[in-house]
Amino acid sequence: MRQTPVEALRQGTTGDGGLSLVERRKAALRFEIACAAVHLFTSQGVAATTGEQIAQSVGISSRTLWRHFPTKESCVLPLLTAALDFAVDRLRHWPAETSLLDFFAETCRKGDLPAATPEILDLIRMTSTEPALRAVWLQAHDDALPVLGGLLARRSGADSGDLRVTVHAATLNGALRAAVEDFARRYADRPDAADAELARCLDAALRAASEGLPY
Repeated sequence: MRQTPVEALRQGTTGDGGLSLVERRKAALRFEIACAAVHLFTSQGVAATTGEQIAQSVGISSRTLWRHFPTKESCVLPLLTAALDFAVDRLRHWPAETSLLDFFAETCRKGDLPAATPEILDLIRMTSTEPALRAVWLQAHDDALPVLGGLLARRSGADSGDLRVTVHAATLNGALRAAVEDFARRYADRPDAADAELARCLDAALRAASEGLPY
């Protein structure tokens, strides 16, 4: 059974070997806050949820909560960036002689996809109806864009500011976002949806991106 992000961080198995114990505990707390926020947002709505309620559900003070996040909506950011962080980490190990689609297929065969937890899927579905959460979701992808651009630039030998690199990074970024949103929407009533379904959504999105504009 795969670990949830919180379990992995608690046990120090996320691959963040360079993080100190304090940093790992801080990251684990941020994930716990994010999960609590999603639970409250789902059960009583975003507007009706307060930062104080989120803090209380985790067992911390409101002051501690606001040290980690500036707004109640931003509390969900660690869950929204988990899959992006995973994708960036995997791309750092993308062999030069392997195409993106082949590398992705190999990743799926190894069962290396991140766990699509109910909290993450509920949250992604809410980003389509809650403007404030949508803003956090889009900001997460916007922040990932220069990181993806840097990885693609190093792979191609081009400058990270090259327009083609920027377009390719934006295309990959958009494909990842569209795939996850499609999976969350299509399998809303399937909490047991397996890796195979998520893999199919990602494969379809990446193939569409690699084909370019058909116009």
